[in-house]
Amino acid sequence: MNNIYKSIYNEIKRYKKIYIARHIGPDPDAFGSQMALRDSIRLTFPDKEVYAVGTTVSRFKYFGKVDKVNSYDYENSLLIVVDTPDIKRVDIDEFLSFKHVVKIDHHPLVDVFGDVEYIREDASSASELVLELLENTKLKLSESIASKIFIGIVSDTNRFLYGTNDKTFLTVSNLVKKYNLETDKLYNLVYSKPLSEVRLMGYIASSLKVDKYGFANIWIDEDIINSFGADISAASNMINDFNNINEIIVWTFVTYDVKNALYKVNIRSRGPVINEIAAKYNGGGHKFASGVRNTDKSQIEELLKDLSEACREYLEKDDKNGNN
Repeated sequence: MNNIYKSIYNEIKRYKKIYIARHIGPDPDAFGSQMALRDSIRLTFPDKEVYAVGTTVSRFKYFGKVDKVNSYDYENSLLIVVDTPDIKRVDIDEFLSFKHVVKIDHHPLVDVFGDVEYIREDASSASELVLELLENTKLKLSESIASKIFIGIVSDTNRFLYGTNDKTFLTVSNLVKKYNLETDKLYNLVYSKPLSEVRLMGYIASSLKVDKYGFANIWIDEDIINSFGADISAASNMINDFNNINEIIVWTFVTYDVKNALYKVNIRSRGPVINEIAAKYNGGGHKFASGVRNTDKSQIEELLKDLSEACREYLEKDDKNGNN
């Protein structure tokens, strides 16, 4: 058993009570890795108290329900955080009060906060890392757990379009074969859309502003989203549907969360590295898929200028290298 797998497994064995958290604004990989790990630990150790915690998102109800916890045992329990590189984005009350923490993540390192940390940037997703943990320890797998992991991997790679290598394909192929997964049904859970969202996507496509450097941007008001019968999370997740447009190399969706007085920016790129830019504005993520959350509108406007400038520099570099 690899040392890191053994270390995490020993931590899981050690504690009677375990909480599993992920990042705020969760995506299917965050949910998939969290819920799969919870279900596996419960299946392997029926006597343990294992809770998946964080904000509920109705559109991801196919993963099952998160657990309601009235109070946390910060001293005598284990907290496992998946798919979250930085402290400020962990979706759990008083995170820093936990005495024993394990971190499992595939993002570039931002904060060191785990007693045990399993970080691999070359992994496609946190779900892939959870699968590796299960396959290399005595933690149990089932068809239901495998399905959650499959959805996490498929979603975070946008159906294997990016962040994918030969190991990812082999891993998923073996998972599908071993547990006889009905991939068409699992795809439909993630990618089927109501007509309201399709109409909203049409509005976004027609309203997207693209500058001469290939930077595209749209500010989407909550009132507009509501007028289509959709929600903010649905609008934000549509950003992956705008990949592979010839005239665009970086694109952003800006939404405003009225309840939390917070601007949310989803950023994608087909060339320029964007996570370092996002980090300047209270954000982060991967080189070509990042996000920002900020209360200051002027900061968001500066972010958009920096992204446009990154596109300009990228095109100039391409011209010098004779790629155009």
